[in-house]
Parts: sequence; C-alpha cells; structure tokens
Amino acid sequence: MSPQKNTPSTQFIRRTAKHPTSSLSHYLLGRPLSTADAAHETIGKSVGLAVFAADALSSTAYATQEVLVILAGAGTLAFGYVFPISIVIVALLAIVVLSYEQIIHAYPGGGGAYIVASDNLGKIPALVAAAALLTDYILTVSVSISSGVAQIVSAYPQWYEYRVAMAMFFVALIMVINLRGVRESGAAFAIPSYFFIAMMLFMIGIGLFRIVTGSLGTVINPPEIEHVDELTGISLFLLLHAFSSGTTAMTGVEAISNGITAFKEPRSRNAGITLIWMACILGVLFIGISYLTREIQAVPSETETVISQLARTIFNGQGILYLGAILGTTVILILAANTAFAGFPRLSALLAGDGFMPRQLTYRGSRLVYSYGIFALGAAASILIVIFQASVTRLIPLYAIGVFLSFTLAQAGMTRRWWRSGKLNTNIQPQDHTVAHPLHYDKRWLVKMISNALGALCTALVVGVFAVTKFHDGAWIVLILTPILIGVFLWIHRHYANMASRLSLENYGEPPPYNARHRVIVPISGVHRGTLAALRYARMLSDDVTAVHVSLEPEDTEKAQRKWAKWGRGTRLVILDSPYRLFVEPLLSYVNEILASRQPNETITIVVPHFVAETKLHNALHMQTAELLRRELLETPGVVITEVPYQIP
Repeated sequence: MSPQKNTPSTQFIRRTAKHPTSSLSHYLLGRPLSTADAAHETIGKSVGLAVFAADALSSTAYATQEVLVILAGAGTLAFGYVFPISIVIVALLAIVVLSYEQIIHAYPGGGGAYIVASDNLGKIPALVAAAALLTDYILTVSVSISSGVAQIVSAYPQWYEYRVAMAMFFVALIMVINLRGVRESGAAFAIPSYFFIAMMLFMIGIGLFRIVTGSLGTVINPPEIEHVDELTGISLFLLLHAFSSGTTAMTGVEAISNGITAFKEPRSRNAGITLIWMACILGVLFIGISYLTREIQAVPSETETVISQLARTIFNGQGILYLGAILGTTVILILAANTAFAGFPRLSALLAGDGFMPRQLTYRGSRLVYSYGIFALGAAASILIVIFQASVTRLIPLYAIGVFLSFTLAQAGMTRRWWRSGKLNTNIQPQDHTVAHPLHYDKRWLVKMISNALGALCTALVVGVFAVTKFHDGAWIVLILTPILIGVFLWIHRHYANMASRLSLENYGEPPPYNARHRVIVPISGVHRGTLAALRYARMLSDDVTAVHVSLEPEDTEKAQRKWAKWGRGTRLVILDSPYRLFVEPLLSYVNEILASRQPNETITIVVPHFVAETKLHNALHMQTAELLRRELLETPGVVITEVPYQIP
C-alpha cells in the first residue's frame, strides 16, 4: 500500500489481485469485465444500427397491418387509404428525426427526451417523458416478440396454442444475450438485422418489378377479415384512428438518443449518422410495404400476417424465398426487443442516479451492463405477454402513445433551448464547466427553433389523436399508468432526499465525544460453548454485562440456571418468565425498559450468539433464533447489534 498522490497520508490505495471465482453464470454470460474494459465495449455505426434500430425497422412488419385493421371497419374499399396514410407518417418521421439529430449533438451524454425536458422544461415534464419512455420500452418488448411469434404461427398454424410459451422463451433469450454486454449482443444481432433489411428490400424490388411488368396479381386464398364488427363508412375519425395505429412504425426512433454513450468516439457524430441511416431505411421499407399491400389487396388477420401474404404473392408461393422473408421478419421482430433492452436500463440508470428510481438500477454487472434494469424489463414484458396472451392487436392500442408523448416533450424542450441560445450574447461565450449541458449561441437558432416547434406541434396533435381514437381500445391504461409512475418517482425521490438531509455532514460540526458508559446485553437460549464465546466477547466490550434468558419451559430454565452458576463467572443473569411461551416480545420489552432508563452518555449493545450450520440443509434443522432477534432488534432505535457466530468443529 502507498499513499495516494495529493491526499493525506492517512489515505491509501491497495490494488487487489482477486478475480471473480468461476460460476455457472460466467459460462452463460461470459467472463467478467473490469471497469477499465468499458472503453472497449463501445460499438460502431454498423453494429449500432443493429442494436438501436431493430425496433424501428421491425415495426414496418406490423405497422401496415395495424392500419388495415382499423380501415377494415369501413370495408375493403377503405384499404386504398393505407398508402396515403403511410406517406403522411413518413413525413412526420422526417420531422422527428431532424429533431433527434439535433438532440444527439446538443446532449452527447445520452438520455434523450428525459434529459432534454429536465434541462429545459423542469422536473415534472422530464418525469412525464421518462414514464412514457419506460412504459413504451416495456411494450416494445411485448409487442415485437408477440409479433415475431405471430410470423411463426402464420407459417405453422398448428403452433398457435403455444404462442405465449414461445414468446416467454424469446424474452428470456434476448435478456441473456443482453446480459453478455452491448458489444457482444450487437455482434450477435448484426447479421440477422442486415439479413432482414436485404430481404425486405429484395422483396419490395421484386414486387415493384412485377407491378411494372404487369405480372403481380392479388393474394391467393386470403384469410378471412376478423376485425370487422360493423361497417361504419369512411370518416375522418376512422382515418385518424388508422393513422394513429400506423405511427407505431416510428417507435424506437428515440432509442439512439438515449444510448449515445454506447457508441465509439466521436459519439455524437456516429450516433447521428446511425440515426439518419435508420430513418432512410425505415421510410423506404414502410412506404414500399404499404404500397405493395394495397396493390395485392392484402387483408389484416391474426392467422396470417400481411408480410406473409406479401411474400407468398410476390414470390409465387411458400418456397425458399418466402421462408427467407418470414425468417428474416420473425428474427428482426424478436430482436427488436433488443432496442428496448439497450434503452430501458440506461434510462432507468439515469433516473436512479437522479434519485427517482431505486439506486440498484445504477449498478453495472459483471459484463458492464445495467443488469438490474435488464431483469426488470424482462419481468415486466413477460407479465404483459401473459396477460394479453401474446396478441399484437390487443397490445398495439397501448403502444406508441408513450413514445409520441416523449417526442413532444423532447421537441418542446429543444424549442426552448434554441430560444435561450438566441438570447445569448453573440460575442461573449461564457465557459461554465459546472453546467452539465452548457448553452452556446447558435446563429441558426431561429430556424432550429421553428423546426422543433413545428415538430412538437405535430407530435402533440398525434398524442391527442391517440388519446381520442384509442381511448376505448386500451389507451386509457397508459394515460392512467403514466401519472402513477410519476407519483412513484416522486415518492422515491422524496425518500432519498429525506435520507440525504438526515445523513448530510453540512453544518454537522465536530462529532460528540465518545460515550463514557457501555452496557451490554447477551440474550441466551441455553448455556453452551456458543453462549460462552458470546459472553467472552461481551466482556471485551464492557464490564457491565447482563445475560438474559427467556423462560419458555421451567425445566429448561432450571437447567440453564444450574449451568450458569458453574460457567457464568459471576455475570448476572436475568430470567424473563414467559407463561405464554413468547420469546421475542419479552426480550424487546426488557430492552425498551433499559432504553427508557439509560443515561445520556450510555451505549447499549446487544451481543447475539449466532449458530452457523455447515450446510444450508443443516440450517433448516435449527430455529435460527439469532436471525429472528437480529431482524426484530434492528428496528429498535438506540441499540447496537453485534452477532458472534459460532461453528461446530
């Protein structure tokens, strides 16, 4: 050991050579990584696209179908509106992506809508954005994996009854892969992600070629339309409802801004380029799929997805190319959950660092990932899958409203940031290094402010459309859950703030002098070697030692008294008679009497003998009285508890 530089000589740093011992988890998750390896666990643009864009890209597999589900209420003639609706959604995508590209460069530390709202709009808007995003991440896992299972069921209908079990298996699989670390999970997902992109572009290309040549027909033996209750006619409400369902194609756009720290340096530049790549691919796939869906007259169905109908129509049956399209779609839908597993732990860690979620969420596991956040997301998504029976149509109404709420707050926050930037002095640029996100004058602040304001207005209108058109479909759950989550955040923050104020050393001054008097109490159930070991330790602490025995059976008490007379060495023994055979209550009552009469400068220590069994199986054969006492006495103020373990050699 040697003193640390520029520190008092009483402070030392000792490097440990100990490494984590091998365990089953190491074989499953990989060898533990040291903190110094964090810089090597970052990812580049190509892998980043696979990690953070899978959610957005995969949504093209079901977004078109969800538009058709709503349009089906007006009959098959309404299906022609799917393409114009898709164009409007892609235009909205361009506006949102432009805003998030600015966020990435303005806030390179990540955090997305939460950090933007916190920095520019205040605590409550930031918590609204956080609650909305966390809810959306949970739904992303549930919807994407349920949709992936739906693709499998489309090809193999006999597996329909096992869809919930399959979905649960895939949640566990993605969770384990993410526990292995960002770099490894990205490498594992890169090939399937690019295979999906290539397969979809190939399918769209072939489909467009067949339209030009006039060889593309309509769906042969289309499934029955299952979601039509009554013909309502084509109305503005119906089109808005379909539009709101189609905007699920935009979920996941914000993930890159939340996970900027996962990218290699220069982080902002790499993350921004990845975002543009993702938006371009997403727009092409969504418009292409929607256009071809209209041309082949595909219909929405739980038994066969729109992608399946497209693939077997374009590729003339269920041959190798059809299976390739279904395989690519299934894999990307399942891997889309990885985007949430990359974003949820990081966002929850930020919230935990600010005191709004449990501190455990800031802990990085053996592979330098936020393990507790990954486990929490997997558990929450699994519960939703079971409740909604892995039905995409039942889960979709809960989906996307949260992410659009975060879109709105992020763009509103950026609007205010650019307005603040425009008010700065153009000549004097203060360098305040104490500010986490320093603000500088931007000569294009007015253009950026107007673009962000327009984006905030558009996404706010979408949130309104969601709230109205999907309220009865289940969106009310999200509208209620978000305020509840905010209340939980505030309650947790209040607890941590209260603890911090009570433990703070501000204005604390010098600690009080050491107590002059020390009283020790030793609870005993009998007199044996373990009791004497605790008694010897108690005498080392003080000369004022009292042994306490709770009398449950007179015969046992007499036996303890006889042994104490021989082995107690003059230490006083207090017998607490308990005619109703209560053990803890009489002891606590005695301790409380001692506390009530203690002197101001007196410390009371309870020394508890603790038997340690050789194995856990042997442990079950003993009452573990010491553990029971410790739990009860921990809640008694003014008492120090010391356990003296003893083993049987």
